[in-house]
Amino acid sequence: MTSHGGRETHGRARRSRHLAWMLAAALAAGATSIAGAQGDKVVVEDWSSHQDGTRGVPGGWQTQSWGSPKYDFSVVTDGPGRVLRLRSEDDSSTMNKEVKIDVKRYPILQWRWKVVELPKGGDARRKETDDEAAQIYVTFPRFPTAVRSRIIGYIWDTTAPVGSTFGSKKVGTVTFIVVRSGEADLGKWFTETRNVLEDYKRIYGEAPGEDVGAISLSINSQNTKSRAEAFFGEILFKRP
Repeated sequence: MTSHGGRETHGRARRSRHLAWMLAAALAAGATSIAGAQGDKVVVEDWSSHQDGTRGVPGGWQTQSWGSPKYDFSVVTDGPGRVLRLRSEDDSSTMNKEVKIDVKRYPILQWRWKVVELPKGGDARRKETDDEAAQIYVTFPRFPTAVRSRIIGYIWDTTAPVGSTFGSKKVGTVTFIVVRSGEADLGKWFTETRNVLEDYKRIYGEAPGEDVGAISLSINSQNTKSRAEAFFGEILFKRP
């Protein structure tokens, strides 16, 4: 009989293995050109090419296997255009898109998001409560990927204060930055901008030697055994 601690350890190991696979895939994508580049910006996703009502993981994005993902995702119309709706109930669902972006040229990450429901008791500072309604990850692949790659995760947390920056307690290659926190702004759309180049230098003490290799979107509620719901709109990189 497997203990609860054993299941938790096994789950973390699977998650780490998947991240390693994701980073390897990003490295393999390194020879591709920057898709969606339009002068001063690079559009990662605006959901316009996906049919309204599409369920599951949209085309062009990749799935993962850890966390028993349910992928309760759907493309819907909300406001001026199509967006991705993400819902979670006691599961963890992450999808990844391979890209090749030089943040020295396009340092500003901009995205639109809205959170409707936060996982109750979620707090990314503790591995036992590491659930967030909305997460966007920027991956810098570095070989060997499982231990040297660098991933910045911008999150909307339930509890951790805005502006907090700290390493993940589950995955050593991930550093979280809390962009929004708590219930005060639930149900409202926000456009966020982050200077990824400056965030990287602040976290690691140097400029990146690699391009961004992947963007990931995630929602989870399995640690807190609760529910979460969020929406993502357009995601792009741009010049200052």
